[in-house]
Amino acid sequence: MDFKYFVSQLEHNISVFESLLINKTEKEYLWRPNQEKWCLLEIVCHLVDEEQDDFRARVKHTLENPNMPLKPINPEGWVKERDYISKDYKDTLLLFLKERKSSILWLTSLKDVLWDNAINHPDLGKLSAELFLTNWLAHDYLHIRQIMKYKYDYLKLKTNLDLSYAGNW
Repeated sequence: MDFKYFVSQLEHNISVFESLLINKTEKEYLWRPNQEKWCLLEIVCHLVDEEQDDFRARVKHTLENPNMPLKPINPEGWVKERDYISKDYKDTLLLFLKERKSSILWLTSLKDVLWDNAINHPDLGKLSAELFLTNWLAHDYLHIRQIMKYKYDYLKLKTNLDLSYAGNW
């Protein structure tokens, strides 16, 4: 496993997320493509929770306590449980960026890592620290794609012009 590659990509994504999400108006960060979709504020809140309570916590747990069960998480339910919509957008974005930097510092401090360490999940089977790290990066890419689609849809909303000249989404 190319551990340094995954960590460097997670670190690089700090600037990607920042450039995609900084300087949004309230109208922009509260807008939803449709009622079932999250707004940017909810996406950013989700990124904070995933950073703190899912990926970093699960990699750490699997490396340090592979024989202990994982603490349950509820990413979909946290939107309401943690009242994402009441959070301050700018503060939450800054918190996410800070937490990601903390994750990178932690990851780069690791020595002699046993990436094969695995927990036995009752529904998903064997899940290794390597799998969690790799999926952490994949999760970034899924949300970067989601945010780009949001930006494209918001652009369509803001204009009466045909966007097909730009190409097909």
